[in-house]
Amino acid sequence: MLKDGTYAAWYETPLDQGTGIVHLADGQIWGRDSLMTYHGSCRVDGDHFTATVTAKRHTDGRVTVFGVDDDLTLDIEGNCPGKIATYTATTRQVPGMILKGTLILTEQQPPAPGLTEQFPAFNPGKLPKLPKRSR
Repeated sequence: MLKDGTYAAWYETPLDQGTGIVHLADGQIWGRDSLMTYHGSCRVDGDHFTATVTAKRHTDGRVTVFGVDDDLTLDIEGNCPGKIATYTATTRQVPGMILKGTLILTEQQPPAPGLTEQFPAFNPGKLPKLPKRSR
């Protein structure tokens, strides 16, 4: 089941591939990569999910993985039986081209043991004294 959280995204078309970050919360999906920002809605039904996402360019320079310079509207369908989701996406702007992708849920690491202990306040008077040098 696709859970609310932050995902690392990898995707490809026959023309190119890319990576990005995707956030999901309360039926909303948003994120970004090196060229585009994304925003849309997501519906989850068990392990299956669908989303409609608008991708808007934030950086000029190269074409998208669909081979166009335009902003895009993606129709996404996928499955997420665990922490890794796979999906396909199409866009009306480039009929017939399919994007394939993977989302990997990012999990927070627990704090390392022992780092929560308190340290005494710094007291420079307790530092060792250096020997006096004659001039």
